Amino acid sequence: MGRVVVALGGNALLKRGEDMTATNQRKNAKVAAEALAPLCLEHETVITHGNGPQVGLLALQEIAYEGEDSPLDVLGAETEGMIGYMVEQELGNILPFEKPIATILTMVEVNPDDPAFKDPTKFIGKVYTEEEAKSEAAAKGWQVKPDGKYWRRVVASPLPQRIFQLRPIKWLLEKDAVVIAAGGGGIPTMYEPGKERHLIGVECVIDKDRASALLAKEIGADFFVVATDTDAVYLDWGKPGQRAIRSATPDALDAYTFPAGSMGPKVEAAQDFARVTGGRAIICALPDVPAAVRGEKGTTISVDAGNIVFG
Repeated sequence: MGRVVVALGGNALLKRGEDMTATNQRKNAKVAAEALAPLCLEHETVITHGNGPQVGLLALQEIAYEGEDSPLDVLGAETEGMIGYMVEQELGNILPFEKPIATILTMVEVNPDDPAFKDPTKFIGKVYTEEEAKSEAAAKGWQVKPDGKYWRRVVASPLPQRIFQLRPIKWLLEKDAVVIAAGGGGIPTMYEPGKERHLIGVECVIDKDRASALLAKEIGADFFVVATDTDAVYLDWGKPGQRAIRSATPDALDAYTFPAGSMGPKVEAAQDFARVTGGRAIICALPDVPAAVRGEKGTTISVDAGNIVFG
């Protein structure tokens, strides 16, 4: 038995083009649970997940009502509870009754001096005309940028520095529980500058894969798995000569560039985990997770992988 952290992509709860209904999300949570249940029986398992569409919807709901908008840390906490509940319940319907499952609201510290705060790049919420966006920004203290022919709010995506709930997560794993944690990259927090040990929420979004990799390192995971909507990492993706990478060292992947908006952060998080821990990082499709942990599918990144292998 090993210790595994599985990071579910946003598509695990909402497929591209699907309406963001509770029915659709529950249906997809059931699919995710069916894929992960065998892993949970064989390994100590922590499940993390994305929350981009859900936070976006809550932000739109807040805008629809007059008064102060809920800050992103509060919206993040809401989605951690909602998504965790669905995944926890669907897993519980499959796993043996005696198998404990717990969702942990997870706060993650960011550095107030992170360069990301000086150049926010993460789009969130509804689209506006330029005039509307600048009016909203002036009224609410937002930063806005063009997104195609429209304008949207942008927030920073700083690097995760520390996960505050590590001890309860470890305690639960030691009691054979499946843990759902660090949803959406965790609830963004920082110590208020000039005040000793006064924790506050932050208007930012933490990358889910980087936070999941940090969690995997801190709890001593043997495997860090990024479950996405492709079956492997590809070179020349979408081109006639595309090639799936079956295994590679972190250094070997440095020779290639992956899209910043999709596979790039996943590969970087996997490289970081493999380099720091010597464990195995895996990128694969959600249904393939158990087989990928056995080395049968997906892309495996490890320091002892040898030459890059295509397949």
